[in-house]
Amino acid sequence: MSRPISCRLIGAVGGLIGLLSGCATLGDGTGSRLDLVQERGELFCGVSGKIPGFSFLSPDGRYAGLDVDLCKAMAAAFVGDSSKVQYRPLTAPERFTALRSGEIDLLSRNTTHTLSRDAAGGNGLSFAPTVFHDGQGLMVSVGSGVSSMAGLSGKAICVGSGTTTEQNLNDAFAAQGLPYTPIKYQDLNQVVGGYLQGRCAAMTSDRSQLASARSGFKDPQEHVILADRLSKEPLAPAVVGGDQRMADATNWVVYALIEAEERGITQANLDDVLEQAVADPSQAALRRFLGVDGGLGAKLGLPDDFVVQVIRATGNYGEIYNRHLGPGSAVTIPRGPNRLGGEGGLMIAPPFT
Repeated sequence: MSRPISCRLIGAVGGLIGLLSGCATLGDGTGSRLDLVQERGELFCGVSGKIPGFSFLSPDGRYAGLDVDLCKAMAAAFVGDSSKVQYRPLTAPERFTALRSGEIDLLSRNTTHTLSRDAAGGNGLSFAPTVFHDGQGLMVSVGSGVSSMAGLSGKAICVGSGTTTEQNLNDAFAAQGLPYTPIKYQDLNQVVGGYLQGRCAAMTSDRSQLASARSGFKDPQEHVILADRLSKEPLAPAVVGGDQRMADATNWVVYALIEAEERGITQANLDDVLEQAVADPSQAALRRFLGVDGGLGAKLGLPDDFVVQVIRATGNYGEIYNRHLGPGSAVTIPRGPNRLGGEGGLMIAPPFT
């Protein structure tokens, strides 16, 4: 029986189209994208690249942000090296096609987990656990005098097309009987541009993206995010649907980041904690978590010490959050619902047993 090949044509350089080297077989129906990633030795990760704090291409040509660190964590777990990532900047309309076509292995691009995207009859994705609990908002200029959504009745609003944001905007305004005119753009940068050029009275996006965009404005203090929350937006990485092994591996890498924070294991103290676990057979749960005992990694198709590799590469979830969104970062967003479950938030990991 022939074996399907997963390859990708990449962009032209000097007018030539090249075939990406290292194409690998996915198998005869029983293979997983995880096998392909491990055989290739590199993860293709879809990101935005235009959202400071989440994924942004810095002037030195490196990607940084919470979504980017998730890609690094996956690469550390899947191939043992967090640097083995090729980032694919994608617009919102491109992202699902890129995942389904095999252009990327993992989508880590501020994507909302919804029924339609999850279901086989929709986009057919498999979502990992939520990595950022968000909600859609509206931003206006302070000088506009608008203090609530009602003040935008009859006005133009800049919005990204092909997103849940567009539908949520329509639903929220329709529910209150408020007319408005949507000005649609392909990506966040265009939405921001339209807003700053005065083509609309407000721009709408996830509140995290509004805060991220505002951080780059010439006068951030001249713009305010209204208190109105138009939706709930659980943002999560995603892989192609129907691939249980790839989905399981992705899920438990996210859980490992959360569990590590729950246990107080950081990049700085990892080696000390690991040494203690190896020396003390009575710490059964910790030994399983770090791969000293138990063989949990093997059940996922990963090395038994995949958690150690992940923490060493990125730190725990709290470290990732604080690095890119915490106090002192360029885009400061209070953790709120993204705190650990034991601290009043929603982030919790199932048992590593």
